[in-house]
Amino acid sequence: MPIEGFAQSYVDVGAVRLSVHRAGSGAPLILLHGFPQNHQCWEKIAPALAERFDVIIPDLRGYGQSDVPDGVAAYAKREMARDIVGLMDALGLERAHVLGHDRGARVSYRLALDAPERVDRLGIIEIVPTGDFWAAWDAELAMAAYHWTFLAQPAPLPERMIAADGPGYIDWTLASWTHGRSLDVFGAEALESYRAQGADPVRVAAMCNDYRAGATVDRRIDAESRTAGAKIAAPMLFVWGAGGFPAKTGDPLGVWRDWAEDLRGVELEGSGHFAMEEVPEAVLAAVLDHFC
Repeated sequence: MPIEGFAQSYVDVGAVRLSVHRAGSGAPLILLHGFPQNHQCWEKIAPALAERFDVIIPDLRGYGQSDVPDGVAAYAKREMARDIVGLMDALGLERAHVLGHDRGARVSYRLALDAPERVDRLGIIEIVPTGDFWAAWDAELAMAAYHWTFLAQPAPLPERMIAADGPGYIDWTLASWTHGRSLDVFGAEALESYRAQGADPVRVAAMCNDYRAGATVDRRIDAESRTAGAKIAAPMLFVWGAGGFPAKTGDPLGVWRDWAEDLRGVELEGSGHFAMEEVPEAVLAAVLDHFC
């Protein structure tokens, strides 16, 4: 389901083939989606961004129409970041702006740490680093982010439970993470594509492996980066919803100050986790101010 004005193609990035949507001209801007979504999460802001940028929107491995490799290690954010480097190589791009939401934001900051020469400016929406998020858990955050432990359970427990009503699980997840606890903010075609992922056992397994990686290898790699004193060199924008997950950690902008050399933040009132769909005008204004 292409976003209006975007053309879809498949790009071999090395280990996998990614489904990619692209439109516009100007400086390249790569948009990376999160769970349980795909490229469609950008549909409300991508056409406006394409008026200023060469906008490139891949489905991450395991999501949308991209390839689905097996195993937990395949979904380490370091591996997924290598996919984006491979995508840039395949498209002939030496550098690009990168903007990520949710799991895509985790890929984005790992890309900025592992391949700083490839990232011009970085945008992160609605996360704090993986290790810091685990460390911030208390009863309130554990209840809100229960999916971090549920999806990370050994196979096939979460896969079998989701299989009882995959589309229903997707609907519950999407609605419960919005400010208004409603599906009304999501476009009909986007919802259809998200529900289709929830009904596909292969992609459900991939999403679970994404979270299993987050609980294991991603957490370890974050700790190694922290110990080494690694910093994000690219100018970084952090955007978070007043009702989203990072807000529950106490001082999310302060958390990112330990990771980024050049940081600014924007908190979005009236938004939960899915900021691009809930408050697209506010996200667009923040993003344009940062990347232009």
